Amino acid sequence: MKRFYQEVSVVATEVGFAVHLDNRPVRTPAKALLTLPTGALAEAIAVEWRAQAQDIRPATMPLMQLASTTLDLTSRQRHSVIEQVAAYAGTDLVCYQVERPEELRAREAVVWQPLLDWVADHFGAVLETGRGLMPRPQPESARAALRAAVAACDDWRLTALQLATTSAGSLVIGLALIKGRLDPGQAFEASELHETYQLDRWGEDPDAARRRRALAVDLEAARRFSDLLGP
Repeated sequence: MKRFYQEVSVVATEVGFAVHLDNRPVRTPAKALLTLPTGALAEAIAVEWRAQAQDIRPATMPLMQLASTTLDLTSRQRHSVIEQVAAYAGTDLVCYQVERPEELRAREAVVWQPLLDWVADHFGAVLETGRGLMPRPQPESARAALRAAVAACDDWRLTALQLATTSAGSLVIGLALIKGRLDPGQAFEASELHETYQLDRWGEDPDAARRRRALAVDLEAARRFSDLLGP
C-alpha cells in the first residue's frame, strides 16, 4: 500500500487515545477504531506511522500489529487465547533438560533453574523437570497456577504474553519477560539456550539466522508493548 497521508497525530478521546492520519482515525484490519489505553503506546504507534516511506510496510510496525491483534482477536476470543497460552505450561521448554553434555547441563542450571524458582515463588507453580525429550505430565496445581497468571492479564498484556510465549516456546520465559524478570536479550538467551550451544560448535546456517533474528524482534516487541501499557 502506498503512503496516503502527510500528518500523524495522537488524540485523546473519552475512552483512550487514538492515532490520526491527516485527521482521520486509524482503524484496525477488522475496521475497529484503534483506541489505545495509554498515551505512551499511542505515541509509539504514531512514530511507526511517521516512519513509513512511500510504501506502508506492516512488518516494520510491530506495535501497530500487536494493538490490532488485541482489538480484533484477543478481545473477541479471550478465552481461547488464555487456553492456548496456558497450554504451554504442560510442555514448557525449560522443563526438558539434557542428560549430556555436562557443559550444556551447567548452562541450563544457570539460566533455566532461576526461572523455575521464580515461577514457583511468584505464582506458586512448581514445575517438574526431566532429562530427555519424553513427555512428562505436570502437576495440576502448577498448571492451574500458571493458567491463573495468564487469565489475570488484561487483553493488551495477554496479547504481549501470547507473542512472547509462542515465540520462545515457553510460558515461563514469556511470563518472565512480560513481568520484567527478564529483559528481551535474556529471554532470547533462555529460549535459544540449546541452539546457541550448537551454534557455538557448528556455526549457523542462513535459515537459523533468520529465525533467530525474527525471534529477537518478537521478544523485543512483546516487552516494549507491555512496558508502554504502564504499571
